[in-house]
Amino acid sequence: MSGTLPLGTGLGEVWPAPVAHRPLDATVPVPGSKSLTNRFLVLAALAAEPVTVRGGLRSRDSDLMIGALRGLGVEVDDAGDEWRVTPGPLRGGARIDCGLAGTVMRFVPPMVLLADGPVSFDGDEGARVRPMGPLLDALRLLGATVDDGGTGTLPFTVTPPLEVPDVVEVDASSSSQFVTGLLLTAPRFEDGLTIRHSGATLPSLPHIDMTCEALRAAGIRVDQPDERTWIVHPGEIRPGDLRVEPDLSNAGPFMAAALVAGGTVRIPGWPAVTTQPGALFPELLTRMGAACTLEDDVLSVTGTGTVHGIEADLSPAGEITPTIAALCALADGPSRLTGIGHLRGHETDRLAAIAAEVERLGGRCAAGDDALTFEGRPDAGLAGAVMETYHDHRMATFAAVIGLAVPHVDVLNVGTTSKTMPDFPAMWATMLGADATAR
Repeated sequence: MSGTLPLGTGLGEVWPAPVAHRPLDATVPVPGSKSLTNRFLVLAALAAEPVTVRGGLRSRDSDLMIGALRGLGVEVDDAGDEWRVTPGPLRGGARIDCGLAGTVMRFVPPMVLLADGPVSFDGDEGARVRPMGPLLDALRLLGATVDDGGTGTLPFTVTPPLEVPDVVEVDASSSSQFVTGLLLTAPRFEDGLTIRHSGATLPSLPHIDMTCEALRAAGIRVDQPDERTWIVHPGEIRPGDLRVEPDLSNAGPFMAAALVAGGTVRIPGWPAVTTQPGALFPELLTRMGAACTLEDDVLSVTGTGTVHGIEADLSPAGEITPTIAALCALADGPSRLTGIGHLRGHETDRLAAIAAEVERLGGRCAAGDDALTFEGRPDAGLAGAVMETYHDHRMATFAAVIGLAVPHVDVLNVGTTSKTMPDFPAMWATMLGADATAR
């Protein structure tokens, strides 16, 4: 599946993506991880005592999560850089706005099983087509009443059961967040919960590992007898004070810029050990022509301006696909990215969107059921165009990376990056320095 999709599905400002005219030499501090921020907020809301979260990402997704927790009766003081979360009995009656945040629409509904009444969920128009059916079916198996009008999507209402069984099956083939949502609430059930994945594939396993490690650090025993089963024992959640790591997936476009423009980009605060999927970037970028070194906690990425094609299975880290795909569009040879069929159910159908935008620029990219295939940068080069973002923050950064090498790329609705990186245009300009406005 490929071809140019129509413009106009994203609204907002048109941002002229700057071209890099010289090698980079920049240090880019990256804000906290969205994935960790919203996991920590849920754990804190379910904890046995108040929790302070430091380094949390301020973004639309985290704002939506904080709003959802407040709707359930949790006190969240986020006035400063340190957020204080005070848990309490969860209450029903709320109407939760999920926006486009998969973490809100997948992590919060299981919490309703602990509430004293029904809770309704809805979100942006684009969220109403994102898959929810398997999680809603799992909640029904756990005794909840779920009214979704038979759609398996937003909007829906969850009414808690009188008691919760201790075993559930869920098909998480379309999103690992279905498992994570159940994992986070499981310690609060009287008998804990055994979760079994019933589907054929399971994408983004590092995200599930991230959740399990967060639970274990909070004092919860989580056993995994096989790769499809998680046994969460009941217990009090006591995470202590929490510090959020930099978002390694959001670091990706800045790291990729070093390959496209040449020169060096440094990311401070890179963790020595992490469960974030973005930890795969150094290996992948090295295969594409970069030199990556970690000294103390600073990861340096150095490129020459030449990008090599790659064949890679990205099933463990689908969220980094748009950044790698931007490099594939600029590469000196063909590329193939596999294991990414689940991206068709993200903020947009990312496979179709990537293929459409590459072809809009004059490149060649084919989207299959589970893969993207690139011919590489054509001999005649790519031509500037107005690029669509489809209300998807990672499509906006995808376009920015390409714009470093292709003059006259204009990005529709770059403000969608506020989902996880509210200051992206300013950060991009700072990285480029004096070249930031040059076309």
